[in-house]
Amino acid sequence: MPQFSHPQPEFPPPISYGALKLTSRYHLSPLAGYTNLSFRRIVRQIGGIGLATTDLISADAIVHENVKTLKLIETHPEDRPFAVQIFGRDAKMMVDAAQVLEARGVDSIDINMGCPVAKIAGGGSGAGMMCNTDGTTSLVQKIVEAVKIPISVKMRLGWDSTQLTAPTFAREFEKIGVVAIAIHGRTREQGFSGTVDLSGIRKVAEATELIPVIGNGDVRTVADAARMLSETGCDGVSIGRGALANPWIFRQLSQWEATGEWSPPGSFNDRLELLLRQFSYMQEQWGPDGAIVRFRKMSHWYLKSMRVRPALRHHFQQAKTVEEFNAALATIVEAGPVGGNRTGLLPDMHIPVPSGPVERW
Repeated sequence: MPQFSHPQPEFPPPISYGALKLTSRYHLSPLAGYTNLSFRRIVRQIGGIGLATTDLISADAIVHENVKTLKLIETHPEDRPFAVQIFGRDAKMMVDAAQVLEARGVDSIDINMGCPVAKIAGGGSGAGMMCNTDGTTSLVQKIVEAVKIPISVKMRLGWDSTQLTAPTFAREFEKIGVVAIAIHGRTREQGFSGTVDLSGIRKVAEATELIPVIGNGDVRTVADAARMLSETGCDGVSIGRGALANPWIFRQLSQWEATGEWSPPGSFNDRLELLLRQFSYMQEQWGPDGAIVRFRKMSHWYLKSMRVRPALRHHFQQAKTVEEFNAALATIVEAGPVGGNRTGLLPDMHIPVPSGPVERW
């Protein structure tokens, strides 16, 4: 079993989001188009995950019962506990959306204050909320007071390097009843570029007294998570891209915390089985045609981590029917991985820092 030289931190107590007790401090970050129900079921089955959060959801769309939006907040008995992440700028709409979600049995609600995309942040939602301390605190307090389920907030360090307001928000949010803070270690100005500022995350962790702070950003391996925990003092770690490349990472982290060792990620054959299983779950929810289109983004991560040749990956993603999907996959299976074998360890997949919003990955 793998090991590394980074010392294990002194782990804080188990995490609770208010009355909601979590079995693990390792969470799946919300990523639009990726952290859908089918993928959440996959990582749940592998194990080691404490909380999984949906795609970013518009509060307005929830209140107006947009059909596609309601599909995005569907869940499954395996998918517990789960949180829905919402965004919006109108307090009444956000409160109404929170009440709708509570009535639907959602375990927790996460308020997005981190999305840097111009159409969201520029309109005063997402990271744009970090520019108005009093107004944002008031809005969040209204949501907390309107529902009984736990409310958490995910934010960035600030709007830019001159406005690092996250510690101030964290202190104020704890006072009004927010149960947890997830902090991405970049500013809105950075977007997805540069590196995560662990010292900035530490300042947020130090700003709260009792509620857990969850560190996020550039965690792709067990070693990355160890560094996040030890250098920031945060209580947990939220993982996005790292989980797309390695859905076993949550299990690995839980093993590492318990024993100092962890089992390797899946082989070519293991990843192939996960790919097929996730696609079947997506077909259950969206039907064959809808699944084909929606699975293309996720298939890129599977096939690249399986070391499939670029030409075969491209051919697979051109499939428009289940028959074409199966035929392209059969060709991939016959060819096998480049630089590895079907049942053993594969070379690690390089996970670059995104050059733009998640929708362009």
